[in-house]
Amino acid sequence: MKWSFTLLSLALVPYATAVPIEEAKRATTPTVTIAAPAATIVGETSGTVDTFNGIPFAEPPTGSLRLKPPVALTTGLGKVTATGTAQSCPQMFFSDNWSSLTGILGSLLNTPLLQTITDAGEDCLTINIVRPKGAGPTSKLPVLFWIFGGGFELGGTSTYDGTNIVENSIAKGTPIVFVAVNYRVGGFGFLAGKEILADGSSNLGLLDQRLGLQWVADNIAQFGGDPTKVTIWGESAGSISVLDQMVLYDGDYTYKGQPLFRGAIMDSGSIIPTSPVDGDAAQKVYDSVVSAGGCSSASDTLECLRGLDYTTYLNAANSVPGILSYNSVALSYLPRPDGTILTDSPEVLVKDGKYAAVPMIIGDQEDEGTLFALFQSNLSTTQQVIDYLQTVFFSYNGNKTIIEGLVNAYPDDITFGSPFRTGIFNNWYPQYKRLAAILGDAVFTLTRRAFLNLANAANPDVPSWSYLSSYDYGTPILGTGHGTD
Repeated sequence: MKWSFTLLSLALVPYATAVPIEEAKRATTPTVTIAAPAATIVGETSGTVDTFNGIPFAEPPTGSLRLKPPVALTTGLGKVTATGTAQSCPQMFFSDNWSSLTGILGSLLNTPLLQTITDAGEDCLTINIVRPKGAGPTSKLPVLFWIFGGGFELGGTSTYDGTNIVENSIAKGTPIVFVAVNYRVGGFGFLAGKEILADGSSNLGLLDQRLGLQWVADNIAQFGGDPTKVTIWGESAGSISVLDQMVLYDGDYTYKGQPLFRGAIMDSGSIIPTSPVDGDAAQKVYDSVVSAGGCSSASDTLECLRGLDYTTYLNAANSVPGILSYNSVALSYLPRPDGTILTDSPEVLVKDGKYAAVPMIIGDQEDEGTLFALFQSNLSTTQQVIDYLQTVFFSYNGNKTIIEGLVNAYPDDITFGSPFRTGIFNNWYPQYKRLAAILGDAVFTLTRRAFLNLANAANPDVPSWSYLSSYDYGTPILGTGHGTD
């Protein structure tokens, strides 16, 4: 990622110290013994780093634990061979709604066969660690805790290799430990509805992340990390998750009396105003999943979903619109206020000062919206853009006059649209650049600015840095698009 080294320099160098790495008296194969839970973790060495992949940090969320909060491991694991590739949680590659191309791809990629080929499954709550070769309990290195993105629908730790980051930190003389956490996505991690609220099983993906942070607090010292020097970092949905970790439980980010992290980095995502877990939008998704799973007539629809075989539930969960579809960033699955974990919408919590006020870096790409405007090629007029936003994004609480004002604030002139600064070029369809500009601002750029203003008002003495990337200017259609960081 092109911003990695700059971000690390800002966030970690002030805290890093030149601590010697323990290279003497170590086995050829890196082996670490932890106590919570008791386990011997066997990794592998490559060049200047040791890697440990797929370390379990929770009970497998299968069977009766499907759609339940994560359960910390208490039984010893014995020997864990952490040398393979960590399995990702079940994926929602595409929705089968609206677009025939994405529908065909989605139907194929969402099948259990290809989920297996792409190494996805329910037993997925694991952590990956990359450390400088030979680091150990006395090293006390800063820790970078990575949360992947993917629209809360897809992604996994196996997609992101922290080796280069750790190698470069070593080369700079400021070594760090890199940690990546797997969490449940899509209908396995962010299903909502009144039934979910009553069961106390909302925002499971966020709880997976929080349990991963607690595992780090308990065990990272054995890998050479310092649990008091953790920076949480994410991109896209991972960046939104970083903000959510800051506001969880009204900003209580402590564990055993100590902070779980001391800094935050957010790449392309921050506050996302959302309706409640039991609101109309969430309930529509829940009811659709229940219907697709054949559970509509069950006396307890949630227990029926838990009892479905993996194939049936996967197909049901993936039957609703996805991020790479006509519905775009009007997400079916995302964190929602539930009164307990997220006590309110994130922007309200930040405004009220109910968040972890830690130093932070936050930024966006210049053309965040281009990727998400690729699937609406039927939009040719201003009125069609207004109707699209009204129907897809604001069907439950949209004021049409406000939506009209929003759209008309963006000239119907392709030279003003995104990818920006490209004149008459790159207009994929008549309203593409206009819609891309609207979506990029509404979901990313304006929310970042709003968050910074709210945070500065609540805690003006806490340092923050903000950026806007434009290094991929000139890339056809997408520009410096979402995910290019």
